[in-house]
Amino acid sequence: MSGRPSPDQDLAEWVRLAEQDLLAAEDLLTIRDDAEFEVITYHAQQCAEKYLKALLVQRGIVFPRTHDLRALSQLLPSDVRFGVAFPDLLSLNRYTVESRYPGPWDPIERAEAEAAVRVAHELRDSMRALLGLTFF
Repeated sequence: MSGRPSPDQDLAEWVRLAEQDLLAAEDLLTIRDDAEFEVITYHAQQCAEKYLKALLVQRGIVFPRTHDLRALSQLLPSDVRFGVAFPDLLSLNRYTVESRYPGPWDPIERAEAEAAVRVAHELRDSMRALLGLTFF
């Protein structure tokens, strides 16, 4: 039987994909000293985006197709705490474009990639608590 997944299936899929992005970012950081930092930061942003979308799904909040973490976070009730400073969360927004497309961007260095993965981890931990998740 095909069709729209149940909210629980949809939630589980967002979480699964978010976890894959975080694992990919972590793995890439360990490959070599000059890893592809753009790819790492992109996966860190994707982890954060997918966890935000998972929380929106769980709460029954419809969201637009966007990668903008500010727009997604603004859909949540104001009492939701991310466990990450809002500026840190928003720092990941630049990686939706700058890490994937050519342009006049500043190069992304290892320290910046490590910081992006740290923010993704912190958000992940907070989101998992808000979602009440014990698996993975």
